[in-house]
Amino acid sequence: MKNIIQFSLVCIIGISLYFIYNTYLAKDVTSSIETLPADNEFLPKNTNNQIKNLRYEVNLDNNNQYIITSNFSELINSNEYEIVKMQGVEAIFIEKEKIPILIKSDNADYNNENYNTEFKNNVLIEYMDSKIFSDKLNIDFKKNKIRIFENVLYEGDHGKMKTDNIVINLTTKEIDISMQNENKNVELIKY
Repeated sequence: MKNIIQFSLVCIIGISLYFIYNTYLAKDVTSSIETLPADNEFLPKNTNNQIKNLRYEVNLDNNNQYIITSNFSELINSNEYEIVKMQGVEAIFIEKEKIPILIKSDNADYNNENYNTEFKNNVLIEYMDSKIFSDKLNIDFKKNKIRIFENVLYEGDHGKMKTDNIVINLTTKEIDISMQNENKNVELIKY
């Protein structure tokens, strides 16, 4: 008898819960299928990724590290590799037990496959107490060269220098300074 009363109470509670759920908690669920037009007009036109405060750290070998950061970046797939278009850019070369080279610019294009970087607009290079200003700077890790060009101005402890091109070999640390026009000379201003 006791089992029948318990079973009846469980059934009454179960039925009550079912009615309460259907009356007060259940929502009407309707399904609708909407087909998209064939030209995908509702998909975004720009499928690139945008990132704030991006940072890449690259260990070039046991002694060298390249770190590049940007305030705003956009990832763009280009054929076989990814290009990162950066704004508000800072990069630094760190060599073990040597003074780092700091590079700043308004914009840069960073190749995610080979780490080559093209800096543009208001480029500033700082090394020790020296500064180099230019419109463009390219880093080519395959050739181990930095090319600084277009409106290049060097400022150091002993004076200023205006030139068209400065090429730095990252392996040998040799520097080549030249003008585009062979008839023009590099301009030196001594303090």
